Amino acid sequence: MNLTYKIETMTASDVRTAVEWAGREGWNPGLNDAETFFAADPNGFFKGTLDGETVATGSAVIYDDSYAFCGLYIVAPEHRGKGYGLALTKARLAYCGDRNVGIDGVLENVRIYERIGYQPFYENCRFEGEAKAELHNAASVHAITSDDFAAIRAYDRLCFPAHRDAFLKAWLGQGDGRAVCYKADGVVKGYAVRRKCLEGHKVGPLFADDAHVAETLFGALQADIEGEKVILDTPENNPEAIRLAETRGMQKVFATARMYQKGLPDIRTGQIFGITTFELG
Repeated sequence: MNLTYKIETMTASDVRTAVEWAGREGWNPGLNDAETFFAADPNGFFKGTLDGETVATGSAVIYDDSYAFCGLYIVAPEHRGKGYGLALTKARLAYCGDRNVGIDGVLENVRIYERIGYQPFYENCRFEGEAKAELHNAASVHAITSDDFAAIRAYDRLCFPAHRDAFLKAWLGQGDGRAVCYKADGVVKGYAVRRKCLEGHKVGPLFADDAHVAETLFGALQADIEGEKVILDTPENNPEAIRLAETRGMQKVFATARMYQKGLPDIRTGQIFGITTFELG
């Protein structure tokens, strides 16, 4: 019997299902990831269906005319190795057009990604540890309000290859999370977001002018979750980010390859202490 394979755009409900798949794969998604991800690009989520049954998922979020990011790539275990995932990936790249496209790829699949045009540039390393309520001077740390959005938007653009307004508004305001910024003389010097996940909490992004600001923000986000699991995804091309995690006794649990189709974006690598997500960049 010949089965019909189709690639379709996901609905918001489909994205919730994809995030549930991510949970089963051990990715430990955030409780609000489906809604916040979908806000980034409602047309940028795809599924491969086999006679109506979803067998593959993947996102291709377009941020602007020059940048996109692919993620949330999962093929149902019983359908792997049959070409369904590759067909879905080609459709996602077609949707991205001529933009520079980024991914966080599984290390053992780097050669596969290279064959479809991606180049590896560095690794993003996941660190896990136990949240600690440390004594520190947090007088400069403030909860982010709507009045701060313009300043946060501008700061975010220094560390991310495009403006991402719709996503950022959803990310900053998500439930079961905290969003804080560091200000000196009224000027934002960094910001960070914590979200609740299936297990523990992930902090990301963690963008800051320097290690002191990053450490202060990271510490402030742990004060009310002492003893719970805290997770930070750090880029290895910022040694200070790795040092921040290691000096806090966090353990590296795995890494991904950050890869791009058209070269490394011009962003402030030294200010990225924690990426936002492996799925959306």
